[in-house]
Amino acid sequence: MNLFIRPLSAALVVGVALFAALPGLAQNGPPRIVIDSGVIEPMPIAVPAFVPETGGAEGFAQDIARVIANDLSGTGLFREIPADAHISRITSFDAPVAFEDWKAINSQVLVTGAVEAGGDRIVVKFRVFDVFSGQQMGEGLQFAGTPGTWRRMAHKVADAVYSRITGEGGYFDSRVVFVSESGPKNARQKRLGVMDYDGANVQYLTDSSAIVLAPRFSPSGDRILYTSYASGFPRITLMDVGSLQTQSLAEQPGTMTFAPRFSPDGSRVVFSLERGGNSDLYMLDIGSGGLTQLTNAPSIETAPSFSPDGSQIVFESDRSGNQQLYIMSAGGGDAQRISSGQGRYGTPVWSPRGDLIAFTKQNAGRFHIGVMRTDGSEERLLTASFLDEGPTWSPNGRVIMFTRETSGAGGSAALYSVDISGRNLRQIPTEGAASDPAWSPLLP
Repeated sequence: MNLFIRPLSAALVVGVALFAALPGLAQNGPPRIVIDSGVIEPMPIAVPAFVPETGGAEGFAQDIARVIANDLSGTGLFREIPADAHISRITSFDAPVAFEDWKAINSQVLVTGAVEAGGDRIVVKFRVFDVFSGQQMGEGLQFAGTPGTWRRMAHKVADAVYSRITGEGGYFDSRVVFVSESGPKNARQKRLGVMDYDGANVQYLTDSSAIVLAPRFSPSGDRILYTSYASGFPRITLMDVGSLQTQSLAEQPGTMTFAPRFSPDGSRVVFSLERGGNSDLYMLDIGSGGLTQLTNAPSIETAPSFSPDGSQIVFESDRSGNQQLYIMSAGGGDAQRISSGQGRYGTPVWSPRGDLIAFTKQNAGRFHIGVMRTDGSEERLLTASFLDEGPTWSPNGRVIMFTRETSGAGGSAALYSVDISGRNLRQIPTEGAASDPAWSPLLP
């Protein structure tokens, strides 16, 4: 589904450049939030219902504003001022804004918009205002698409507002592939599903006739790698998201293949191959089918993940006696251990920003999602529970989604997210149990 985007006139605005949401700062410049500083007090923001400018646009106008508000408040960086506290009502997109009314309810940012709907086309336009200065912020955009893309348009508006206020790229207009689970804990049925980042618009890509594990999006978002047990043994499988056609990759008699990930350019796959009880890392060129062995050690090497520039790979290995994290050249060779704390480390994933590696840690009977610098320094544990595992990064490298499983015979898996400061832990709504999330890039 394509969306069409064009700039509006200079009078129409979106966004801000932002670094610190402190009271009084807005009077001297636009409101700003610094994500790295760990904002404690969310910025008050108002998102009144968008104005329907044509018949049939009323429902879209309400729903689009709700998605935008939910996207922004869901980050933990913004606090929406509820509609029943609003003094002013936005009844015309081009009418002057009564800034004093929005100041009176302590809104620092105001998002207004309008929607046109007709036939198979919807147009969404919006403005963003710094309430205390009474100024529009940033450059405006107009989004056009079909009725079926209204949620994407809302996410794109929210991404634009978020980016101007944080200085970071957005992540709302993205998808997540995951494993949908059903049945008892000792006999789970699993199938692949894909959804919007917030749990909406779920589609199922496979049935539950074979166990599927660890799906991963390609850098372009049009293909998915995963591990399938359709043959009775684990095999890495490539799926075209549009056609749902699949093919097994790197088939080697007498082996099992698993834990695949794409290279940053999407041309290669790094994965684990088990032969004779020993697991090593291999690289497959998708186009030529050429296979290269990257490690050769009497230990279990698995869970590889490329650096964003494709030059290095982080992976887990028990070569030191228990699970630890290592980095090596993407061509193989010597590896350097980067984990150094107590406990076991696994499932490392390189941030799309290149600055951090997320991981699963098990220590003293608890599981954690954590992050560390690429040299192993500045380790921070973001979560703790009976079982947290399998982190995946948002497209902007500021939020991590993962699996959390509860204990006991009736325990089940669910998807959660947390930001890189360890704040704003949230459960992602899904239809039943879910695990193994993997975030897509921003949609085109």
